[in-house]
Amino acid sequence: MDIFLFLLFAIIAVVAAINVVVQTHPISSAVSLIGVMGSLAVLYLLLGAEFLAAAQVIVYAGAIMVLFVFVIMLLNAGAEAKRGRSLMVQLLGVPLLVALLGLLAYFVQRLFPQGVTVHFGGFTGGTAEAVGRALFTSYVLPFEVTSLLILIAIIGAIVLARKELD
Repeated sequence: MDIFLFLLFAIIAVVAAINVVVQTHPISSAVSLIGVMGSLAVLYLLLGAEFLAAAQVIVYAGAIMVLFVFVIMLLNAGAEAKRGRSLMVQLLGVPLLVALLGLLAYFVQRLFPQGVTVHFGGFTGGTAEAVGRALFTSYVLPFEVTSLLILIAIIGAIVLARKELD
């Protein structure tokens, strides 16, 4: 049953991620991204990381996506204009994509040989204590750099919004 749920939500995550890129309207892409975040939260639940699943839903699918939609509406971004594709893209696109995926699969199998399998519900590092300890000891520099990058992005959004109003 666990493997069925894993495959179901993995397929939902991949299809929603492809839909993020394919959509021409930014709001539709944001809704698809919420689908990706929700299916990732279910995958975290299957692994036994309940705190990470809750954080995924609350922080990413909730707060960050509200911020994305707010910025999209603030900038009044419309649908992307469709352009014609060149003949080379139409002829070589799919075969080159299949070749790239084949190369990736080959290298993944070579670099990561069959090892320990995942046991659903066996992950013990997803508690609030374990995540907090890791964030503020081993990963304190990336955590602070990320907060600085988010601050810069907020300032950039304010500057862009101000230019729109003037």
